[in-house]
Amino acid sequence: MAAKPSLKIKGKGKGSKGSSSSSSKYELFKEWTNWSLKKAKVATQYGFIPLIIVVGMKSDPKPHLFQLLSPV
Repeated sequence: MAAKPSLKIKGKGKGSKGSSSSSSKYELFKEWTNWSLKKAKVATQYGFIPLIIVVGMKSDPKPHLFQLLSPV
């Protein structure tokens, strides 16, 4: 099962308190961006072949499923 991103902000030691709000928003944005790109990559990998089959089945000369899956 995939790990869910946590909404807790992880501190990296002592730093200036003035820029912590903007850097924490940036870190949260970066974390959610990485998480969503990983999910999009998995969806693309598992959805590409079924998409090609569906598009091929809706073409004008209706091929059989075997004709779509065969390399010739």
